[in-house]
Amino acid sequence: MKINNAIKKLKQPRWLRIVLYTILLIGLSIGFFYLMQFLISYLDISLDEFAGAAYSFIFVITLIGNIGIIIPIIPAPLYLSIMATVALQYNPILVALTASIGGTLGEISGYYAGYLGKKIIFNETTPGYDRLTGWMKRHGPLAIFLISLQPIIPVDIAGILSGISRIPLWKFLLPCWAGKFLKYLIWCYFGSSLLNLLPF
Repeated sequence: MKINNAIKKLKQPRWLRIVLYTILLIGLSIGFFYLMQFLISYLDISLDEFAGAAYSFIFVITLIGNIGIIIPIIPAPLYLSIMATVALQYNPILVALTASIGGTLGEISGYYAGYLGKKIIFNETTPGYDRLTGWMKRHGPLAIFLISLQPIIPVDIAGILSGISRIPLWKFLLPCWAGKFLKYLIWCYFGSSLLNLLPF
């Protein structure tokens, strides 16, 4: 009983820290968006000469943001706010395309974690192994696409399941890219509009 109470006390501040951390990241992301807008207008910067650097930066930041397995190296709100800022100044389709290619390549780490994890952690005697691999082989591309499209479940789960199921890498990458491209395209068009609706 005392152990359960101690565990509950440890979990509560942890969840509170996670919520505060998320709010802080969202606040910093919105602040970064407005700071970039202010600097561009105040310094009267011509953005045409920085297009190549902007697209390269989007590629690198989404690549790094998606390399981490389950826990991102760069939090999604940060690179999404950068994408929204860049999409206001440059072609949103190219921003989404660049980000989706970088993000998809970053997901290879999850795929190989599942692929190699089969030998280390998972094997044919693991409960539910046959059901899980059978389901992934039957619905793999559609499941990968849907997981990549939505913003809540980490895409690493699709990568790990694909690796465990021995789905060829290209059959994982194509639907993953399609889902990420559509998600980032929606964000590039509507995310910046949502940020512009904020009163400050």
